Amino acid sequence: MKSNGVEVNHPVKETTGFALAKVCKAHRGNVGGMLAEVGLHVGQEMVLIELWQSDGLRGGELACRLGVEPPTVTKMLRRLEGIGLVERRPDPTDARSFRVYLTEEGRALEDPVSLSWERAEERTFAGLDASERRELGRLLAKVRAGLGASRN
Repeated sequence: MKSNGVEVNHPVKETTGFALAKVCKAHRGNVGGMLAEVGLHVGQEMVLIELWQSDGLRGGELACRLGVEPPTVTKMLRRLEGIGLVERRPDPTDARSFRVYLTEEGRALEDPVSLSWERAEERTFAGLDASERRELGRLLAKVRAGLGASRN
């Protein structure tokens, strides 16, 4: 903010939350650049990660695990289907539901995506030693729990 042509520091910029938001934005950009190398957008890998762990999830289960609304998952799945990484099939036990399965192409991205995240991890935390990384992880988990984020 400027007052009489002089830059004035705004108190919001001095908050820990503001710093966290800036770090998250930078980290997202860092990860996004690496994921682009394997043909993905940020967020798409989160769907794949859940399916690598539990292939054949229902759409609603994916939404819950990702912490997003079902229409958001539907849109994500449409895009992932469009590039041949997943397929939706009717749920044999519930006609109102569908299950999501990885294609061979989707399975094949597990190692490249993991490598991208490992590279991002190293780049992001290069200035921290192992104990500082553990402490930061512990503190972030505590903040996340305080926000009510149980799974996502």
